[in-house]
Amino acid sequence: MSIATSFAAAPYAALLGLLAVALTVRVILGRVKTGIQTGDGGNAQLAQAIRAHANFAEQTPLALLLVVLAQTAGAPTGIVHALGSVLLLARLASAWGLSHSLGPTMPRQAGAGATALVVAAASLLIVYRLF
Repeated sequence: MSIATSFAAAPYAALLGLLAVALTVRVILGRVKTGIQTGDGGNAQLAQAIRAHANFAEQTPLALLLVVLAQTAGAPTGIVHALGSVLLLARLASAWGLSHSLGPTMPRQAGAGATALVVAAASLLIVYRLF
């Protein structure tokens, strides 16, 4: 097994890590700009930045963990890449949607749905591979 095959999920973890940093920096800059250090102070832009970051933090770790565990359980590399790609695109869409509106947006809804699909698919794949 090659290094690329052994670490198929790694590039997605790295790119999602960079997205996490970008969302964190966006909240920090919003806090510096507004002087609001706790909560959102009723500032809509800061609220959007906080929500985009929080949604990422709520959804991404479990989904990514399941992709890595599916790889560890022996899932084919192509499937790991498919799950990682969908997860990355889903989280980008969700972050974009939440950054533009706290209400429903197509990117936000698509990102949420695609993330749920990755969680379900990776979970089922792990169960299938282990049992």
